[in-house]
Amino acid sequence: MRTRVKICGFTRVEDAMAAAELGVDAIGLVFYPPSPRNVSLMQAAEIVRALPAFVTVVGLFVDAESAWVERVLSEINVDCLQFHGDETADACRGYRKPYIKAIRIRQDTDWSGVERMYHDAAGLLLDAYHPDMHGGTGCGFDWNLIPEQRRLPLVLAGGLSSDNAVLAVQQVRPYALDVSSGVELDKGVKDKAKMAAFIRKTNQAIL
Repeated sequence: MRTRVKICGFTRVEDAMAAAELGVDAIGLVFYPPSPRNVSLMQAAEIVRALPAFVTVVGLFVDAESAWVERVLSEINVDCLQFHGDETADACRGYRKPYIKAIRIRQDTDWSGVERMYHDAAGLLLDAYHPDMHGGTGCGFDWNLIPEQRRLPLVLAGGLSSDNAVLAVQQVRPYALDVSSGVELDKGVKDKAKMAAFIRKTNQAIL
């Protein structure tokens, strides 16, 4: 099975279009004001309008008020929701959209409990734990903490780049890789060459 690629944290139309041309499967738009990759509704609408068919748009939220999520959904054509905070399963499933739940991995993460709680998620996104940041840290974590057996599709994030994409696919066998800082010139500004290398290396990885 081919490992999918999601690139997160777009803020510019030209970067999203370049990613689509390179064959990205999904792009992530951050609707979380404290993030340096946060986009306004106007920015998000311009990016989504520019995308060709068959590129999935993922909207990222962190402990957002339901009214804000509903407003984004009413104005932006989002295909899938990604929740990066402490959202309950009921909160995640309340928007009539497929959702991904991000889990910041620690030594004591209760994997079975997470899978039971978010059993209807379209996938679990595994990221590095940081006490003050919800993703986009550029930091990795110990992949040995990920169990061999899992019931839900796994999206691997955290410290990924073209340098370790092949190893990530071969060691973790995820459904998808999710990269942000590893393909940037600056926060929210993507580098086309880095995106191309990341997608190429992921596609070349053999399981």
